[in-house]
Amino acid sequence: CRRVEEARQVIEELGKNGLRRGENGLQIYQMCEIPNNVVQIDAFSEFFDGFSIGSNDLTQLTLGIDRDSAVIGGAFDERDPGVKQMVAMAIEGCQRNRRHSGLCGEAPSTYPEFADFLVEQGINSISVEPDAILKITLRVAEVEERLSAAERVAPLPR
Repeated sequence: CRRVEEARQVIEELGKNGLRRGENGLQIYQMCEIPNNVVQIDAFSEFFDGFSIGSNDLTQLTLGIDRDSAVIGGAFDERDPGVKQMVAMAIEGCQRNRRHSGLCGEAPSTYPEFADFLVEQGINSISVEPDAILKITLRVAEVEERLSAAERVAPLPR
């Protein structure tokens, strides 16, 4: 959904077809892949149980770059500070609204340090390419252990 009103309409339409959030364990997630999803995540959270952050599209739309363009595609980079800030804002919004946050896209597979960033932000799940599963799983475990050890040494204020 691009706009909050579209989210309301989608949920309404699903309900007309017998699919209601929370009934029989049904959870409804939204792709979070345009800047409007990020900046209005509080409003979108009223309609969805979680968000899957689409790093490819969010990067394209944040930077205004077509990653498939032969002319400017080389400037496409999920590690750009503005993109990372958008991702961090989405994760923080999910946490604030008690919603699941996940990321799909190539960034963690291509740039393992991006997986570190996601874990440090508190993301709930990360999608990776099949050939990167073991490497990224081990890396996530290392970052989680480092964060856990740091909290044991200096507990975060509650």
